[in-house]
Amino acid sequence: MHRLQLYMKYMLTILLSWLLFSCSKKDSGNVEPPVLPVDSSRVQYGTPYAGVPDAQDAVVYQVNIRAFSTQANLKGVQNRLDSIQALGVNVLYLMPVYPVGTVKSVNSPYCVKDYTSVSAEFGTLEDLRALVAAAHDRHMSVMMDWVANHTAWDNSWIANKSWYQQDGAGNIISPPGTGWNDVAQLNYQNADMRKAMIKAMQYWVYKANIDGYRCDAADFVPADFWKQAIDSLRNISTHKLLLLAEGTRRDHFAAGFQMMYGMGFYYNMVNNVYAKNGSVRTIDSVNNAEYTNSNTASRVVRYISNHDVDNSDGTPLDLLGGKQGSLAAFTVSAFMNAAPMIYNGQEVGCPVKLNYFNNSTTINWTLNADITAVYKKLIGFYNSNVTVRRGQLTIYSNADVCAFTRTQGSDQVLIIANMRNNTANYTVPAALGTVNWKDAFTGTAVPFAGNISLQPYEWRVLKM
Repeated sequence: MHRLQLYMKYMLTILLSWLLFSCSKKDSGNVEPPVLPVDSSRVQYGTPYAGVPDAQDAVVYQVNIRAFSTQANLKGVQNRLDSIQALGVNVLYLMPVYPVGTVKSVNSPYCVKDYTSVSAEFGTLEDLRALVAAAHDRHMSVMMDWVANHTAWDNSWIANKSWYQQDGAGNIISPPGTGWNDVAQLNYQNADMRKAMIKAMQYWVYKANIDGYRCDAADFVPADFWKQAIDSLRNISTHKLLLLAEGTRRDHFAAGFQMMYGMGFYYNMVNNVYAKNGSVRTIDSVNNAEYTNSNTASRVVRYISNHDVDNSDGTPLDLLGGKQGSLAAFTVSAFMNAAPMIYNGQEVGCPVKLNYFNNSTTINWTLNADITAVYKKLIGFYNSNVTVRRGQLTIYSNADVCAFTRTQGSDQVLIIANMRNNTANYTVPAALGTVNWKDAFTGTAVPFAGNISLQPYEWRVLKM
């Protein structure tokens, strides 16, 4: 079954169980779970980083540690921090660093054996601390990956049977409807398990001086837990923590996440616009849907690849029209009211899928300097221009061409991209045709009026 179909099937199962659970909670008075106080006995390692960006200004870089370097460990990541910084990244997101379970295991890093240890495979606590400190020195925050839905079968928590969901015979079960048999499903009706989970999340803020979490499978975990956990984390007043939900539920922003995955945006781009030549205007409606219940500080994280889709479906080169097509997709994804995310290797046009279940594939960093240069140019403009990050979004797309402006005060930026592998015509709206546009990167005047012709996957970034 395709991973998106599997995801939707599982979400139906989870939603039904939440509905039943919410009914039982209402019957018992609907008491909000308590916020955990700060543990005054904990000693802060390092100096909290003062440069954590707002969500509206974040540029996220995902690291698959096993594929990132020949060392396949934290030191291998630290050795390339200068290259990551040179892209314009200000948030480094590390895939799980915890020990991986061995019982029923497929060696997935999302099969967590111990929430408060660093796996020897990746290094030591000191290696993690050194990486975090080196990232901070380069003006980058560090998010760890947090796996709240399930644990390994040999996690020590398994001794607390009531902390896990069980079948009618009292056997602990895997997440229902997923086929994820290597992990055991946690039970969020258990208050003690919740407290242990939150304390483990607080642990790394103190122990390694991290700056937040990307929360795995966030849609599968009850919203009231996320609010409880985030409110508890916010009690650590010395840190500004960035929290990213890997999910699509409309309640994530309300729970306190500043950022949420743009899954709908990605799948519409790949499966509809590119694979089926579907109308580009669907991008607009998906964008609007993903910002339901948001506020001005919220950001949807947009990507053209991540560890899951790369490993299961293919690279951006495979799915999004090669070099030119994938760069057009990234330009639209990054600039349409988003916090852009890059998956390691994307910036060199890595042509092979990166396995994260082992270290059998390693990124070749010598590839495609031309692609890297374009990523640096696009992200550099994103970082330097507040209008493209925070300006008002106005859509001017047609069925083949994605076009939109970002406007703030008297400043305006125009992004236009042909999403087809053939020439496309675009009739310039009157509101845009009277502006004296310039190329955002060269400052050269660009005539932009009447009917224009765009080459296959041609994209432009223009400013006033």
